[in-house]
Amino acid sequence: MPIDFHFDNTYARELDGFYVQWQGDTAPDAKIIKFNHELANVLGLDADALNSKQGAAIFAGSVAPTGSNPLAQAYAGHQFGGFSPQLGDGRAILLGEIVDAKGQHHDLHLKGSGRTPFSRGGDGKAVLGPVLREYLMGEAMHALAIPTTRALAAVTTGEEILRDGYQPGAVLARIAESHLRVGTFQFFAARQENEKLRQLADYAIHRHYPNLQNAENPYVALLQSVCGAQAQLIAKWMLVGFIHGVMNTDNMTISGETIDYGPCAFMDYYASNTVYSSIDANGRYAYGNQPKMAKWNLARLAESLLPLIDQDTDRAIEIATVEINKFDDIYTHHWVDGMRKKIGLSTVQDDDVDLIHQLFTSIENQQVDFTQLFRALAGAATDEPSEVFDLVSHSDDFKLWIARWQTRLAQESINPSDRIAAMNAMNPLYIPRNHLVEAALNATVNEGDMTPFDDLLAVLKQPFTPRSNAEKYAQPAPADFGPYKTFCGT
Repeated sequence: MPIDFHFDNTYARELDGFYVQWQGDTAPDAKIIKFNHELANVLGLDADALNSKQGAAIFAGSVAPTGSNPLAQAYAGHQFGGFSPQLGDGRAILLGEIVDAKGQHHDLHLKGSGRTPFSRGGDGKAVLGPVLREYLMGEAMHALAIPTTRALAAVTTGEEILRDGYQPGAVLARIAESHLRVGTFQFFAARQENEKLRQLADYAIHRHYPNLQNAENPYVALLQSVCGAQAQLIAKWMLVGFIHGVMNTDNMTISGETIDYGPCAFMDYYASNTVYSSIDANGRYAYGNQPKMAKWNLARLAESLLPLIDQDTDRAIEIATVEINKFDDIYTHHWVDGMRKKIGLSTVQDDDVDLIHQLFTSIENQQVDFTQLFRALAGAATDEPSEVFDLVSHSDDFKLWIARWQTRLAQESINPSDRIAAMNAMNPLYIPRNHLVEAALNATVNEGDMTPFDDLLAVLKQPFTPRSNAEKYAQPAPADFGPYKTFCGT
């Protein structure tokens, strides 16, 4: 019996010329290795029917289900500052748009399903380790309440793919509000196809920001809304120490979701210049640079929208510049609001921003575990902060900060237990620690043992709640883990 995905494929129907219709490769032996029952239920899908041999063939890209319209999307992008006028889905296809019970559309996107006309010499495939990394990271970010794409399924294909030796081939079935990117707008702007640019902007507004359709200038309003969504998203990244690693414009969504977990990682010891990505030799996308690079990317979106904003180019630039320059204040508002909650402040005072910056100055390059520090501060808010000093025993500046912080806390009237509960609800105990992620992926790929992956995923689904016998998931990497590097995983 055909599986009902409740497809309504507006991108295929309304944006002719924005894609190439395409079918995924046939996988010789597709098997679902991980299936997201929770997400399937949210989407209103039959989880039992999907978690099957038939579902595996669909998620591998071998079979196009009833109602789908498989296609490879066109887009461009700045990659590490250099513009590529044509990128596109080089190893992925948009299978269709699932409509949930609330009428919300969700892209079902297959990553690693084979070559497309946009492959640029690549084989269009993915391998198991990176596919499971994206599955894990997406679920961790979702549990942290950070907007993100999510995996519906991870499928092995039965192939062996050459990547630093042969590795098991795999496909990720990914769900997103859409896959519209800054680079999608750049694709048509670079070609000066202004009517298609307008068509794309109207589609983005209707799909993601329908309240803007009657705005005085809907294209300025679109730029404002995307800037706001991205400012809030990047603030959330910064609050948990997440480093994306490859913030190219083709990896920035219009919806404000985190997308493409390639060389990403969570920060271990705090340093603002932390870089894990092996391809980011100059630190363009280092932890501390992420807000600045988000603004840079949004400026590229603004450039693309200029013909729509105003027919007078000088006037359009003036308007767009004003909107882009608002980003810093919007981002700072979200980040400071989140930081107040992380350090237990329930009221607002003028010198809070200086207090927050003093904290980071005091722990810069001091080998202080980012996640443990904020979790330990909850105890220090009421008791003698011995656990905190165990983490930062060597910093006199931090001791001065603690004294200033405790004086600030004393100025608020709040029940101590309520403060601790609020801080613990903001500061995760468990994150995808790099050594644990690598151990889980290695066990699956090299030993065929998914137990470490499943155990880690279960912990990460409840990041704020202590679990019995789970102490190892809250600990930093052992000393012999060494310098950590991540890779794109293509």
